[in-house]
Amino acid sequence: MSEEKEYKDLIIQGTVYKTTFTKKFENRVNWEAPNENLIHSFIPGTIIDIFVKPKEKVKEGNTILLLEAMKMQNQVRMPFDGEIVKIHVKKDEVIPNRHLMIEIKPRKI
Repeated sequence: MSEEKEYKDLIIQGTVYKTTFTKKFENRVNWEAPNENLIHSFIPGTIIDIFVKPKEKVKEGNTILLLEAMKMQNQVRMPFDGEIVKIHVKKDEVIPNRHLMIEIKPRKI
């Protein structure tokens, strides 16, 4: 006996396709857009220095902290003009990859 497959709609750029999904596809973790107001570590390392404080207004491009990884000091810079909401790391703290370091909010014009 042949097993009857259930076809589902898959929409890609406005075009509807009828297809079957694998279990791996159905159980995947859905992608979410990153929150631009949360700065996460991009590599595991040690916080060498923090140059900002909560409620401080910071200009785009200013260095907000130093993260040492693999014997290199990486400057973490402000992605846009804004204000520091909360700092989640301390000087000399060892952090893993994708660790939340700083919360920021855009400055209102």
